[in-house]
Amino acid sequence: MTKEKHYNTLNEYYKNKYNCKVAKIALNADFSCPNKDGTKGSGGCIYCSKLGSGDMAGNKNHSLKQQFEEIKAILKNKWPDAKYIPYLQANSNTYAPIQKLKSIYEEILLFDKDIVGLAIATRPDCFTLEIYDYLESLNQKIPLTIELGLQTINPQTIQFINRCSTNEEFVQCVQNLRKRNIEVVVHIINGLPHETKEDMLNTIRFLNTLDIQGIKFHMLLILKDTPLEQYYLKQPFPLLTLEEYVSIVSEQIAILKPSIIIHRLCADGVIEDLIAPKWTIKKLVVMNEIDKHLRKHNIYQGDHFNLSTHHH
Repeated sequence: MTKEKHYNTLNEYYKNKYNCKVAKIALNADFSCPNKDGTKGSGGCIYCSKLGSGDMAGNKNHSLKQQFEEIKAILKNKWPDAKYIPYLQANSNTYAPIQKLKSIYEEILLFDKDIVGLAIATRPDCFTLEIYDYLESLNQKIPLTIELGLQTINPQTIQFINRCSTNEEFVQCVQNLRKRNIEVVVHIINGLPHETKEDMLNTIRFLNTLDIQGIKFHMLLILKDTPLEQYYLKQPFPLLTLEEYVSIVSEQIAILKPSIIIHRLCADGVIEDLIAPKWTIKKLVVMNEIDKHLRKHNIYQGDHFNLSTHHH
């Protein structure tokens, strides 16, 4: 942890691991999701955007190579000497026959000599033994990170958000990946409908019991053209204020296992699609407020880690 940040930042982690600035390049490989195409659930998770939460990824009408080059050109201006980690972000990026996965992943790794890793966002129920084993061999050639959406561990909320995958599946998936030495980053969402602060803290306590390497915190975003938008317009429920979000994330950081790297402290949605809460638009403000709160209350990541043993 650095002096100015009271938690493990992704930037520091990459600096230590690669000895340079590393930038992620989000790509859209036009995968589907078993929760959207009807094999598992229907309609997807209720908050998921039409782009499969890949709103910041490249344009799927462009080839992956083109997406990569377009984003790289922008990043080059900011960080001329950066290395890159392509990030397959939209939908479930292990949800395809293994031949298709191989051709996509291996094509991406050839885009640039400065690629130092590959990050793949997916769901715990989109793996086969064959896929796990293939990822293990890929991970021996270049560092892989698998990003999994957990969001919450509360069974009522899981049903309400239509996640259509169980906590047991999640645990099993993390174990399968860790057995193969693949790094795991978990996404959680604060402010889900009808959740209490205790629910949100319990999700962290649960993650502390697993061997995960990174976490992304998000605020629930209500986006246009999602089932959540329909629900919210009919039955508005209280959304967290900026102050509440800052306070909850700070408490979560205090109980979070000290070794876990924090990849993100708040979500970004596409402004045109964001219905609420509007304070999430100013991502830097949110991050600064969290930093200020941690400093003011002298909270460091993991301060209360030992006191937070998981309880139901």
